[in-house]
Amino acid sequence: MAAMTPTAPRADSPEASAPAAPAPAAPAAPTRARRPRPRVWRGAVLALAGAYFLLPLVASFVFTVHVPGQGLTFEAYTELLGAEGFTRSLLLSLGLAAATIALSLLLAVPALVAVRIGSPRLRPVVEVMCMLPLVVPPIALVTGITTVLRWGPDHLSRTPLYQTFIAVQNEDFPLVLVLAYTVLALPFVYRSLDAGLRAVDVPTLVEAARSCGASWPHVVLRVLLPNLRASLAGAAFLTLALVLGEFTIASLLGFQPFAVWIVSISGAQARMSVAVSILSLLITWLLLLVLSRAGTAPATVSSAPATSRKES
Repeated sequence: MAAMTPTAPRADSPEASAPAAPAPAAPAAPTRARRPRPRVWRGAVLALAGAYFLLPLVASFVFTVHVPGQGLTFEAYTELLGAEGFTRSLLLSLGLAAATIALSLLLAVPALVAVRIGSPRLRPVVEVMCMLPLVVPPIALVTGITTVLRWGPDHLSRTPLYQTFIAVQNEDFPLVLVLAYTVLALPFVYRSLDAGLRAVDVPTLVEAARSCGASWPHVVLRVLLPNLRASLAGAAFLTLALVLGEFTIASLLGFQPFAVWIVSISGAQARMSVAVSILSLLITWLLLLVLSRAGTAPATVSSAPATSRKES
């Protein structure tokens, strides 16, 4: 007998009109249970870090307000503003910090921008020169400064430069400290600005601004500096902290900014010296907070003047 071949169902048959059976659904992939975030450990770490920094401050504050046999007293803080040399030394340190920040940025920003645009190969040389103050001890720097200052009365007393040597050592505002602090702050200023310049496409910004007819001062002040706001604030942040806490150079050169004044009164009035230290920390934190807020503010870059060039 011939083999019978299966025939397809007719179109009018019940089998053809019946809907096809749905395909079996694929098994769902097992979902991984999310691990709970380590909030407990995070809080414990933050609590330990806070205790590490706050306990010494709390102990210092208790020392200034608690006198055995008298109880709580705030005489150390009430007598602070009237203490001899407090206001003068504090204003001197703030003035030195402002002058050092201005001079450091005035020297570093144009130099780094010029190297970034015109001579990238000189960057390692500039970096080595800016990092040198980290390997020079402050005592060696003071020795060199003292030797140079002696040239005034020893060799330049009959020249106009003698008055310059006298002016930079003025006790009201010693410019020699500004020069020394600028050298000390140069590595920190360089690192902060270099990180900011790496994050910004400086050649493209300069070329776009120059193609619109902007002058070089306009390019630097209105195009580059707004984009470097965070780096400028970081450089000022580090320089301010360095100047307010520097003691060695000012003490050996015979000047009395805030840090030297605190040490000078620590022997006779211990509680007042600790109170001044706490107050200086608060002032420094407030100033650093202001600088950090200025650095995190949104930058607004003004457009360059739209002057059309004549096509040749």
